[in-house]
Amino acid sequence: MSINSESNISANLQVGPTDQGMIRIYVEAEGVDLPLDFDPEEATEIAEELMAAVEAVKSMGKKGGKPRPPRR
Repeated sequence: MSINSESNISANLQVGPTDQGMIRIYVEAEGVDLPLDFDPEEATEIAEELMAAVEAVKSMGKKGGKPRPPRR
């Protein structure tokens, strides 16, 4: 599956600090519990990549059709 492939999988996403000084991204879906821990520098890089993706989509302009609700 690539980044442009659509999926019918729904998942819950949680992000927060751990008591060990890490940033945890926790993904939960049917049959999947995936805790991903990052040090603060890695988490900052991920946040910057997310913001760059947001800006890229905004610069594309509206594509038409109904927007899909975010998957969480």
